Amino acid sequence: MLGAPVACGSRSGSTTITAGGGGGRQRTTHPVMTGTTVLGIVYDKGVLLAADTVLSYGSMAKNQNVPRLAKIPHAACLLGASGEYSDFQALQDLLERKALEEESTGLIESTYDPKQLNAWQIWNYLRFVMYNRRNKFNPYWNELVVAGTYRDEADGTTMRPFLGTIDKIGTTIRGESVVATGFGSYLALPLLREQYRPNLTEGEARALLEDAMRVLFFRDCCASARIQLAKAEISNSDSNGGDGTTTQFIVSDPYDLEIPDAAWNSPAFSQIKGNLDDPTACGF
Repeated sequence: MLGAPVACGSRSGSTTITAGGGGGRQRTTHPVMTGTTVLGIVYDKGVLLAADTVLSYGSMAKNQNVPRLAKIPHAACLLGASGEYSDFQALQDLLERKALEEESTGLIESTYDPKQLNAWQIWNYLRFVMYNRRNKFNPYWNELVVAGTYRDEADGTTMRPFLGTIDKIGTTIRGESVVATGFGSYLALPLLREQYRPNLTEGEARALLEDAMRVLFFRDCCASARIQLAKAEISNSDSNGGDGTTTQFIVSDPYDLEIPDAAWNSPAFSQIKGNLDDPTACGF
Protein backbone atom coordinates (compact mmCIF):
# COMPACT_ATOMS: atom_id res chain seq x y z
CA MET A 1 0.00 0.00 0.00
CA LEU A 2 1.36 3.43 -0.87
CA GLY A 3 2.25 5.84 1.91
CA ALA A 4 1.16 9.36 2.73
CA PRO A 5 1.55 12.32 0.35
CA VAL A 6 5.08 13.64 -0.05
CA ALA A 7 5.54 17.43 -0.04
CA CYS A 8 8.33 18.76 -2.24
CA GLY A 9 9.63 22.18 -1.18
CA SER A 10 8.27 24.74 1.26
CA ARG A 11 7.71 27.87 -0.85
CA SER A 12 4.17 28.90 -1.75
CA GLY A 13 4.71 27.55 -5.25
CA SER A 14 5.66 24.11 -3.93
CA THR A 15 4.28 20.95 -5.46
CA THR A 16 2.56 18.15 -3.55
CA ILE A 17 2.66 14.69 -5.13
CA THR A 18 -0.33 12.75 -3.89
CA ALA A 19 0.10 8.98 -3.72
CA GLY A 20 -3.06 7.14 -4.68
CA GLY A 21 -6.58 8.51 -4.86
CA GLY A 22 -6.12 9.96 -8.32
CA GLY A 23 -5.14 13.35 -6.90
CA GLY A 24 -2.13 13.70 -9.20
CA ARG A 25 0.03 16.81 -9.12
CA GLN A 26 -1.28 19.62 -6.93
CA ARG A 27 -0.26 23.21 -6.24
CA THR A 28 -0.28 25.17 -3.02
CA THR A 29 -3.41 27.29 -3.18
CA HIS A 30 -2.63 29.97 -0.62
CA PRO A 31 0.43 31.86 0.70
CA VAL A 32 1.88 31.24 4.16
CA MET A 33 4.00 34.17 5.43
CA THR A 34 2.44 37.33 4.11
CA GLY A 35 2.87 41.10 4.20
CA THR A 36 0.09 43.58 3.72
CA THR A 37 -0.18 47.02 2.08
CA VAL A 38 2.42 48.86 0.00
CA LEU A 39 1.67 52.50 -0.88
CA GLY A 40 3.24 54.60 -3.62
CA ILE A 41 2.98 58.30 -4.51
CA VAL A 42 4.55 60.58 -7.12
CA TYR A 43 5.90 63.91 -5.85
CA ASP A 44 7.62 66.83 -7.57
CA LYS A 45 11.08 65.22 -7.76
CA GLY A 46 10.38 61.51 -7.85
CA VAL A 47 8.48 58.64 -6.26
CA LEU A 48 7.98 57.65 -2.62
CA LEU A 49 6.96 54.20 -1.33
CA ALA A 50 5.77 53.11 2.12
CA ALA A 51 5.14 49.70 3.70
CA ASP A 52 5.05 48.25 7.19
CA THR A 53 7.49 45.58 8.34
CA VAL A 54 5.25 42.89 9.83
CA LEU A 55 4.86 39.40 8.37
CA SER A 56 1.76 37.45 9.31
CA TYR A 57 1.27 33.71 9.63
CA GLY A 58 -2.46 33.61 9.08
CA SER A 59 -3.72 36.31 11.46
CA MET A 60 -0.73 36.02 13.82
CA ALA A 61 1.98 38.70 13.60
CA LYS A 62 4.92 36.31 13.20
CA ASN A 63 7.81 38.70 12.40
CA GLN A 64 7.83 42.38 13.31
CA ASN A 65 10.87 43.80 11.52
CA VAL A 66 11.05 42.40 7.96
CA PRO A 67 11.54 44.96 5.14
CA ARG A 68 9.29 44.66 2.10
CA LEU A 69 10.85 47.49 0.09
CA ALA A 70 14.10 46.91 -1.78
CA LYS A 71 16.43 48.48 -4.33
CA ILE A 72 17.13 45.95 -7.09
CA PRO A 73 20.94 45.57 -7.50
CA HIS A 74 22.32 46.47 -10.95
CA ALA A 75 19.00 48.11 -11.88
CA ALA A 76 17.57 51.62 -11.46
CA CYS A 77 14.45 50.43 -9.70
CA LEU A 78 12.66 50.06 -6.36
CA LEU A 79 10.39 47.09 -5.66
CA GLY A 80 7.76 46.63 -2.97
CA ALA A 81 5.53 43.61 -2.43
CA SER A 82 2.44 42.44 -0.63
CA GLY A 83 1.69 38.76 -0.22
CA GLU A 84 3.97 35.74 0.20
CA TYR A 85 7.41 36.86 1.37
CA SER A 86 9.36 33.89 0.00
CA ASP A 87 7.97 34.65 -3.46
CA PHE A 88 9.12 38.24 -3.04
CA GLN A 89 12.62 36.95 -2.26
CA ALA A 90 12.53 34.68 -5.32
CA LEU A 91 11.51 37.64 -7.51
CA GLN A 92 14.35 39.75 -6.12
CA ASP A 93 16.84 37.02 -7.04
CA LEU A 94 15.30 36.69 -10.51
CA LEU A 95 15.48 40.44 -11.15
CA GLU A 96 19.04 40.72 -9.85
CA ARG A 97 20.20 38.00 -12.24
CA LYS A 98 18.34 39.59 -15.15
CA ALA A 99 19.70 43.06 -14.37
CA LEU A 100 23.26 41.77 -14.01
CA GLU A 101 22.96 39.97 -17.34
CA GLU A 102 21.74 43.14 -19.07
CA GLU A 103 24.44 45.27 -17.44
CA SER A 104 27.19 42.81 -18.42
CA THR A 105 25.91 42.64 -21.99
CA GLY A 106 25.87 46.44 -22.14
CA LEU A 107 29.53 46.59 -21.12
CA ILE A 108 30.42 44.67 -24.27
CA GLU A 109 28.94 47.50 -26.33
CA SER A 110 30.44 50.35 -24.29
CA THR A 111 32.75 50.17 -21.29
CA TYR A 112 32.25 53.88 -20.61
CA ASP A 113 28.45 53.92 -20.69
CA PRO A 114 27.12 50.97 -18.66
CA LYS A 115 23.40 50.48 -19.10
CA GLN A 116 21.03 49.52 -16.32
CA LEU A 117 17.42 48.41 -16.59
CA ASN A 118 15.11 51.24 -15.56
CA ALA A 119 11.83 51.00 -13.66
CA TRP A 120 9.67 50.94 -16.80
CA GLN A 121 11.69 48.01 -18.21
CA ILE A 122 11.57 46.08 -14.91
CA TRP A 123 7.80 46.62 -14.70
CA ASN A 124 7.36 45.45 -18.28
CA TYR A 125 9.49 42.35 -17.64
CA LEU A 126 7.63 41.49 -14.45
CA ARG A 127 4.22 41.55 -16.12
CA PHE A 128 5.37 38.78 -18.46
CA VAL A 129 6.89 36.83 -15.56
CA MET A 130 3.71 37.03 -13.45
CA TYR A 131 1.41 36.21 -16.37
CA ASN A 132 3.59 33.26 -17.38
CA ARG A 133 3.48 31.79 -13.86
CA ARG A 134 -0.26 32.34 -13.72
CA ASN A 135 -0.69 30.35 -16.93
CA LYS A 136 1.20 27.47 -15.32
CA PHE A 137 -1.26 27.57 -12.39
CA ASN A 138 1.68 28.21 -10.08
CA PRO A 139 1.72 31.99 -9.58
CA TYR A 140 3.97 34.15 -7.49
CA TRP A 141 1.55 35.14 -4.72
CA ASN A 142 2.38 38.83 -4.70
CA GLU A 143 1.08 42.24 -5.59
CA LEU A 144 4.09 44.27 -6.68
CA VAL A 145 4.80 48.00 -6.79
CA VAL A 146 7.61 49.14 -9.11
CA ALA A 147 9.02 52.65 -8.69
CA GLY A 148 11.84 54.62 -10.21
CA THR A 149 12.49 56.77 -13.26
CA TYR A 150 12.80 56.44 -17.03
CA ARG A 151 13.83 58.66 -19.91
CA ASP A 152 11.03 60.20 -21.94
CA GLU A 153 10.78 58.48 -25.32
CA ALA A 154 9.94 61.78 -27.03
CA ASP A 155 13.34 63.45 -26.49
CA GLY A 156 15.40 60.64 -24.94
CA THR A 157 16.87 62.90 -22.23
CA THR A 158 14.12 64.07 -19.86
CA MET A 159 13.87 61.93 -16.73
CA ARG A 160 10.36 61.21 -15.53
CA PRO A 161 9.09 59.39 -12.43
CA PHE A 162 7.61 55.93 -12.89
CA LEU A 163 5.08 54.17 -10.67
CA GLY A 164 3.32 50.93 -11.60
CA THR A 165 1.78 47.79 -10.12
CA ILE A 166 1.48 44.13 -11.11
CA ASP A 167 -0.68 41.52 -9.41
CA LYS A 168 -0.25 37.74 -9.27
CA ILE A 169 -2.12 37.10 -12.53
CA GLY A 170 -0.23 39.70 -14.52
CA THR A 171 -2.75 42.56 -14.40
CA THR A 172 -0.86 45.85 -14.57
CA ILE A 173 -1.46 49.52 -13.80
CA ARG A 174 0.83 52.43 -14.69
CA GLY A 175 0.49 56.17 -15.10
CA GLU A 176 -1.26 56.70 -11.75
CA SER A 177 0.00 59.28 -9.25
CA VAL A 178 -0.97 57.14 -6.24
CA VAL A 179 -1.15 53.34 -5.94
CA ALA A 180 -1.83 50.83 -3.18
CA THR A 181 -1.89 47.07 -2.75
CA GLY A 182 -3.69 44.78 -0.33
CA PHE A 183 -6.20 46.32 2.06
CA GLY A 184 -4.65 49.68 1.26
CA SER A 185 -6.46 49.67 -2.08
CA TYR A 186 -9.73 49.87 -0.10
CA LEU A 187 -8.76 51.84 3.01
CA ALA A 188 -5.85 54.09 2.00
CA LEU A 189 -6.22 54.72 -1.72
CA PRO A 190 -9.39 56.85 -1.39
CA LEU A 191 -7.61 59.02 1.21
CA LEU A 192 -4.55 59.43 -1.00
CA ARG A 193 -6.65 60.34 -4.04
CA GLU A 194 -8.67 62.87 -2.05
CA GLN A 195 -5.63 64.72 -0.67
CA TYR A 196 -3.23 64.33 -3.59
CA ARG A 197 -2.34 67.31 -5.76
CA PRO A 198 0.31 67.74 -8.47
CA ASN A 199 3.80 68.91 -7.47
CA LEU A 200 3.70 67.72 -3.88
CA THR A 201 6.99 68.25 -2.07
CA GLU A 202 8.77 65.27 -0.55
CA GLY A 203 7.75 66.36 2.95
CA GLU A 204 4.08 66.64 1.97
CA ALA A 205 4.15 63.27 0.22
CA ARG A 206 5.77 61.63 3.24
CA ALA A 207 3.19 63.14 5.62
CA LEU A 208 0.38 61.91 3.37
CA LEU A 209 1.79 58.36 3.29
CA GLU A 210 2.33 58.33 7.06
CA ASP A 211 -1.27 59.42 7.64
CA ALA A 212 -2.49 56.62 5.38
CA MET A 213 -0.26 54.05 7.13
CA ARG A 214 -1.61 55.29 10.47
CA VAL A 215 -5.18 54.66 9.27
CA LEU A 216 -4.17 51.16 8.15
CA PHE A 217 -2.63 50.47 11.56
CA PHE A 218 -6.02 51.13 13.18
CA ARG A 219 -8.18 49.44 10.53
CA ASP A 220 -6.16 46.51 9.14
CA CYS A 221 -5.60 43.72 11.67
CA CYS A 222 -2.45 42.59 9.80
CA ALA A 223 -0.84 46.05 9.67
CA SER A 224 1.80 47.51 11.97
CA ALA A 225 2.85 50.95 13.18
CA ARG A 226 6.46 50.14 12.30
CA ILE A 227 7.03 51.23 8.72
CA GLN A 228 9.69 51.77 6.09
CA LEU A 229 10.03 54.35 3.30
CA ALA A 230 11.88 54.23 0.00
CA LYS A 231 12.35 56.94 -2.60
CA ALA A 232 13.61 57.38 -6.15
CA GLU A 233 14.51 61.03 -6.64
CA ILE A 234 15.60 62.79 -9.82
CA SER A 235 18.64 65.00 -9.28
CA ASN A 236 20.95 67.03 -11.48
CA SER A 237 24.57 66.11 -10.75
CA ASP A 238 26.08 68.27 -13.51
CA SER A 239 27.19 71.63 -12.10
CA ASN A 240 27.91 72.94 -15.61
CA GLY A 241 24.27 72.82 -16.65
CA GLY A 242 24.65 69.84 -18.99
CA ASP A 243 22.67 66.63 -19.07
CA GLY A 244 23.82 65.28 -15.72
CA THR A 245 20.42 64.03 -14.60
CA THR A 246 20.60 60.98 -12.34
CA THR A 247 18.30 59.09 -10.01
CA GLN A 248 19.06 58.72 -6.33
CA PHE A 249 17.64 55.67 -4.53
CA ILE A 250 17.25 55.58 -0.75
CA VAL A 251 15.61 52.87 1.36
CA SER A 252 15.11 53.95 4.96
CA ASP A 253 15.58 51.92 8.11
CA PRO A 254 12.31 50.86 9.75
CA TYR A 255 10.88 53.31 12.26
CA ASP A 256 7.76 53.63 14.42
CA LEU A 257 4.88 55.90 13.50
CA GLU A 258 3.78 58.44 16.08
CA ILE A 259 0.44 57.29 17.46
CA PRO A 260 -1.15 59.98 19.66
CA ASP A 261 -2.53 58.79 23.00
CA ALA A 262 -5.82 60.51 22.23
CA ALA A 263 -6.36 58.03 19.40
CA TRP A 264 -7.06 55.31 21.98
CA ASN A 265 -9.54 57.43 24.00
CA SER A 266 -12.43 56.86 21.64
CA PRO A 267 -15.57 55.58 23.42
CA ALA A 268 -15.57 52.62 21.03
CA PHE A 269 -12.20 51.52 22.49
CA SER A 270 -12.99 52.19 26.17
CA GLN A 271 -16.57 50.93 26.38
CA ILE A 272 -16.83 47.45 27.90
CA LYS A 273 -18.58 45.00 25.62
CA GLY A 274 -20.61 41.89 26.41
CA ASN A 275 -21.03 42.66 30.15
CA LEU A 276 -17.51 41.42 30.80
CA ASP A 277 -17.35 43.52 33.98
CA ASP A 278 -20.25 41.52 35.45
CA PRO A 279 -19.00 38.19 36.93
CA THR A 280 -22.52 36.71 36.93
CA ALA A 281 -22.81 37.24 33.17
CA CYS A 282 -19.90 34.82 32.68
CA GLY A 283 -21.46 32.14 34.89
CA PHE A 284 -19.03 32.61 37.81
